[in-house]
Amino acid sequence: MNEILFFGLNQNQILFKNEPYEIKKPIQCRFENENENENENEKQIKQISSSSFSTIFLFKNGKAIEYLKEDDSNQNPQKIQIENIQKVTVGCSNEAILTIEGNVFAKGENINYENPNEFINISSLIEDTNDRIIEDIVSGSGSIYLLTSNQNAYGIGSNEYGQLGLDSEILNKTEKPILMMKNVSKIFSGNSSNFVFLLNSNQELFGCGVNTYSQLGLEESRKETKIQKLTKIQNIPKGKIIDIQCGNSYSIMLIENENQNENPKRKLYSCGDYHYNGLSKDENTYEFTEIKSSLFKNDDYIIDFSVGNTHTLILTSNSKLIGFGYNEFAQLGTGDTHFYQFIPIRIRLTKLRFKEDIFNYHISCGENKTFLYYSPSSFSNLEEDLIKLFRRKEFCNISFKTENGEIIEAHKLILKYRLNENENEIEKLQEIISNKSIKESNQIFEMIYSNRIINPKLYSEIKEIINSNEKIEETMKRIYLNENENEKDFIIERKEKQYKFPKLILIMRSELYRGMFLSVTEDKSNKVTDYSELSNKSFQIFEYWIYSNQIKDEIEITQEIIDEIKIGIDYFQLNQTYPNLFDLLINQFKNQNQIKKKEKKEKEKGKCLIF
Repeated sequence: MNEILFFGLNQNQILFKNEPYEIKKPIQCRFENENENENENEKQIKQISSSSFSTIFLFKNGKAIEYLKEDDSNQNPQKIQIENIQKVTVGCSNEAILTIEGNVFAKGENINYENPNEFINISSLIEDTNDRIIEDIVSGSGSIYLLTSNQNAYGIGSNEYGQLGLDSEILNKTEKPILMMKNVSKIFSGNSSNFVFLLNSNQELFGCGVNTYSQLGLEESRKETKIQKLTKIQNIPKGKIIDIQCGNSYSIMLIENENQNENPKRKLYSCGDYHYNGLSKDENTYEFTEIKSSLFKNDDYIIDFSVGNTHTLILTSNSKLIGFGYNEFAQLGTGDTHFYQFIPIRIRLTKLRFKEDIFNYHISCGENKTFLYYSPSSFSNLEEDLIKLFRRKEFCNISFKTENGEIIEAHKLILKYRLNENENEIEKLQEIISNKSIKESNQIFEMIYSNRIINPKLYSEIKEIINSNEKIEETMKRIYLNENENEKDFIIERKEKQYKFPKLILIMRSELYRGMFLSVTEDKSNKVTDYSELSNKSFQIFEYWIYSNQIKDEIEITQEIIDEIKIGIDYFQLNQTYPNLFDLLINQFKNQNQIKKKEKKEKEKGKCLIF
């Protein structure tokens, strides 16, 4: 059963037919066609994206449905006829779909003028044929931005305010993707925004587009109502930029400290229109300024935040939901419709159970509406990250020749894992490719890259590589290409059986291992840790959690298991991780007991009916 809470504008009762125009307090969303007998993966939400144009629900199985704002047939919701969807994004006048294969399908007036309701493959319109595999997509108000596997940023659609980084007086809009900037790591915009930010690999930030309220954070250009060329943003707060989300006339930036001696801390910074930026000032803010509030305490960790047209919602590790901005349509969920909330306030959600699993909740703000939904991470999410990494050009270091003599590059490392390190298998693959077209060859490599059968250890290492502050290439070489196997893995022994764990993941999980492996004076030989005191079930829990940050649902938790693992957590200093293993264990223990009590009551009730 999906847990999706909604509050805000229920325009034309499209989303909820029997609910009022304004839903002032959170209600549980249930799909009209939801069937209790469906496979869990068929109805588990992965992502929600919403604007005035439409609302899209993406499921873990790669399928999606959309609720259109204007639908004469009254057949909301509608299934999107595209398979293997990885991400969806919705702007004020467009939709874009990213598939696992790296294709992008989009629709909208600025994308396909003749048939605005028909999806077209816009990634295939990129002139450079070697740059057509897309890694990420972002919607602006009337434009769509693409980030390719070669780390190049493209824009398509409206350029009325220079939001594509081109002279808007000459080019008002474009019907095919135009290269905006190279060496880009992330793109940031918003479903109602006519401006965009691009972050390069050196953590330098650039922006362009409408700047009427200084929403680009360009203090030196505060009087310019639009910035038509990509301009470097100065005076960025210290730390790593995790995310930037944009409203119609303001921007919110999330920064994480990079001090390795401290637990990670995150802060929010804002600029732009004072009505919505949460800074409680009575004038617009011209550069990114910290949002300070007593609600953000030292032990709070910002898990997620989302910006709509004019309102912002924030979720913290202490299960606090915080909001500010415009509230005329109850989009802040406070139970009222006061026009403005200038400072951050706590939003009470007494019906929620998310304290049990707070790190798997996400926020999605559309135009005058808000969704809070449960979407646990899974190995499939890590596989998408892995595919992204292996598509990057700098790691393509094996060349294959197709039947027409064209060269296609593949990733040596992934072939090593897929083909069991067998050189003969690589030679066979070369023979196959030599008889195939470039299109058929690409399909073969996509199949190899996205194979579902993959070692969970590889998932873990790839995830840490992607999030690492080090250069990816150097990290890859250090982990995989070093001839000394002992430098990559660490042996954990229990009951005369040995398990190999990647050192990188143990460093991320345990303070003890971090000190052991990173210390200058510590012996870095391949030490053996004895876990023989753990029972089989306890070790299964420990092993699965190391790789996935989750606990298997099918394992029954007992008090003995809790006691065993608590000792291990204390000894190996595993209590500093997010989410915390012990908290997850206790929550699952409580949930299982509640289910048992419920089943027992139902059983006793059934006996009473018989007599």
